[in-house]
Order: sequence, then C-alpha cells, then structure tokens
Amino acid sequence: MKIYYIYHSCFIIETESSFLMFDYFKNKKSFNSDFNFNELLNEIFKSPKPLYIFASHSHHDHFNAEIMTWQNKKKNLYYILSFDIKVHSNVNNLYTANKNVEFSLNNLKINTFGSTDEGVSFLVSIDGLNIFHAGDLNWWKWMDDTKEEEKAMEDAYKDIINDIVKAGASIDAAFFPVDKRLEENYLCGGEYFIEKFEPKVFIPMHFGDDFKTTEDFKKSQSKHKTSTNIIAINHPNEILDI
Repeated sequence: MKIYYIYHSCFIIETESSFLMFDYFKNKKSFNSDFNFNELLNEIFKSPKPLYIFASHSHHDHFNAEIMTWQNKKKNLYYILSFDIKVHSNVNNLYTANKNVEFSLNNLKINTFGSTDEGVSFLVSIDGLNIFHAGDLNWWKWMDDTKEEEKAMEDAYKDIINDIVKAGASIDAAFFPVDKRLEENYLCGGEYFIEKFEPKVFIPMHFGDDFKTTEDFKKSQSKHKTSTNIIAINHPNEILDI
C-alpha cells in the first residue's frame, strides 16, 4: 500500500490492484512536494489499474465537481458518492452510497456508516487491506456547546463507532479528522477511535494548512499504550512513510 497525501482530507491510495481517491477538494503546490499532483493523476489515468473515486459528502472541502470531468480520461474509473451529492450530468460507473449498507464493486467490498455531520464514512476492503475514511465523522465537541449539545454529539459519535465495531473488521489504515478549531477538544474523536480499533496506521486529516496539528496529535498519544502508528504530515503532496 502506497499513500499519497494531497490536501486537507484527500488521499490517493495505491494497492496491488487499484487506486483509491478519497474526498478530493483541491490540490496545492508546495516547495517540499514529493510529487506533482497533475503528473500523478495523468499517470493514474494511463495505468491499467482501475481508479475508484470516493466522496463522503457534498461539503465544498470534500467534494469538487471537477472529478466528474475525469470520466473521459479513463475507462475503468468508478465514482462512489454519498447520497447527498447531486450530480447533474450523465456519469458512467456512478454508485450512490447510502448510510449503513454493504456492497461489492469489482474486487472491493464497501461498508458505509453514518457521520456526525453530513453524508457517510467508508470502510473499504481490497487486496487484503481494510481502509477506513471518516469523511466528517468526528466527535465535534465545540468549546461553546451547551451541555445538551455536548451529550447529543457524544451519543451520536459513539453510536456510529459501535456500528463500525459490529462490522468486525480490523483496520489497516484509518484516515480521521484532527481539527484544531475544536481547541483542547481536538483530541477527543481520534483518541477514542484509536482506543476502540487500534488501527495499524492512523493518518490525521481535516487540518487545512495547520500541519503542526498532526505532530501535536502524534505526541499527545505517546502517553497511551497503543500499537497504532500515528503519522505526522508535513506538507501537501507528500508520500507518507507507513
């Protein structure tokens, strides 16, 4: 498995048989880039491996309609889009992802779960790997929440986590929001997720340009006894060392 971090919550994962792209929003240039995004994309279009494009929900920082223009550049390209995304043109190989369903697509098994915001979260099994992308599933514990709002969010988050537990899959790679806008509460969602699943690799996302967040989260978890490898991300267009 090779993981390319693009920006924000977008990653491209290369497995033995396929490419998976999650939540493309935009790409950004960086002086420290490990690759050029457009060149990588063109290589993927030319590759015999299929490309599966996932979008967890319609928010502008998780879905960009530009992806729909790529269908003419690759025959074996497939879209798996959350039910709340409206597509206004004819698209080949389009699959709508509703909450709490399981379906197969070629050699992928896809399980969807709920979100504490919009849309869905994804658990994708391919080539012996279980890959989880949370979308906007998180313990969104805002500092100005009322006690009632805090309790409702905690219950909603833990209910969805329990649904994932029931699926019974060990998680090889988890992509999960770690967002400093939550101030001191930014640890809650990711910490609880690691506690419940101990994924082999935990990759922070949804931190925008605040890359220090990923190193801070990694350091914060050093006090816990976990076998999970937590990745710090340094810049857009980074090949992650897992």
